[in-house]
Amino acid sequence: MQVETQLPLGKLDPGLRSAPKLDLAAVPSGARELEQLGFDGFVTGEIKTDPFLPLALAATTTERISLTTAVAIAFPRSPTITAMLAWDLQTLSRGRFILGLGTQVKGHIERRYGVPWAPPVPRLREYIRALRAVWDCWQHGTPLDVRGTYYNLSVMVPLFDPGPIEHPRIPIHIAAINEHICRLAGEAGDGIRPHPITTPKFIREVMLPNVARGAQSAGRRLEGFEVALSPLIAVGEDARDRADRLRDVRARIAFYASTRTYRAVFEAHGWGRLVEELHALSVQQRWEEMPGHIPDEVVDTIAVVGTWDDVARKILQRYGDFATRIEFSLPVRTPGDAERQRRVLAELQGAARR
Repeated sequence: MQVETQLPLGKLDPGLRSAPKLDLAAVPSGARELEQLGFDGFVTGEIKTDPFLPLALAATTTERISLTTAVAIAFPRSPTITAMLAWDLQTLSRGRFILGLGTQVKGHIERRYGVPWAPPVPRLREYIRALRAVWDCWQHGTPLDVRGTYYNLSVMVPLFDPGPIEHPRIPIHIAAINEHICRLAGEAGDGIRPHPITTPKFIREVMLPNVARGAQSAGRRLEGFEVALSPLIAVGEDARDRADRLRDVRARIAFYASTRTYRAVFEAHGWGRLVEELHALSVQQRWEEMPGHIPDEVVDTIAVVGTWDDVARKILQRYGDFATRIEFSLPVRTPGDAERQRRVLAELQGAARR
C-alpha cells in the first residue's frame, strides 16, 4: 500500500467558513521533509490554491515520491491547458506525476467557475479522450483530431507543440462517488479516488462493482488499477487529544452531508434524512449549527478514529483488501509526532509486502 499525504492546511472552523491557505513558500522544504519521513506520495487539491503549482515546487526538491492532483477540477480548464500542465509536471518530476481529475457539482461549476453545466460523465469521458489525443500528438506526431459534443480539437502547429518527453504515460485518476462515474473510471481511467465521505460498505457494494462493469464494457482488464483513498482520520493519544481533530472531522462531514450529490452514501446507511436537514441549514447559511446535527454513529462509520498505536491497524481493517493508496494527513507538531507517524507509515507500507 502506497501512503500519500498533503502539507497540513489546518482545521476547518466549526462554522465551516474558513481554513488556512497552503503556504506556497513552504512547499519545497515541506515536500522534502515528507519524503524524508517516508511517505510515498504528495497530493494537492483545488481548494484555496491551484493544485498544479505546489506540485511543480515539490518536484524540484524531491526525488522519489509521486506527485498527484487530488483533485484538479476538469471543466474550468480546456483539455489542452490541462494536457500541457500535466506534460510539464511529468517532465519536471521525471515521470512521477499523476493527474487526478474531478467534475465538481453544478452550483460550483456554474456560479464559482462561471462555466456552463453539462452532463458530467459524458463530458469527462470526452475530456479524457481529448487529453490523450493531445499527448499522443505531442509524443508521436499523430494528427490532432478530436470531434465530439463538448470538445473539438484539430490544430497543433509546431510552434505550440512541446514535442516528446521521456515519460509520456501519465496516469489519470478519477474522483468518484456515484455509479455512472465509477463506471467511467473502470472504462477510461487508471485509478479511482473515492470521495472522503465514502465508507467501506459503499465502496465495496456500489463503487467497485461499477468500476468492474465499466472495465468490462470497454473490454479492459483492471491489472494495475489504483484505488486511492483519503479517509477522514482523527488520531490522538487519548480522548482529550482527539477532541480537536474530531471537531474538524464532524465539521467536514456536516459540510459534505449538505451536498445532495453525495446523498447515495448516506442512504446506503439509512441516513438519507440527514442530507435534507443539512442541505436546508446550508441554504439558510446556518453553518455554525450544522456539525451538531452529525451523530456519533455517523462519525464512527465514516471516519477512522484511534490512537497512534492502533490507527494503522484500523485503516488496514477498513480498506486493506482493496486500497492501493491511502492519504494519511496529520500535522506533526512535535518530534514525538514525527516518530509516531513514521511507525504508522511503516505499518501501512509493510502490509503491502506481506
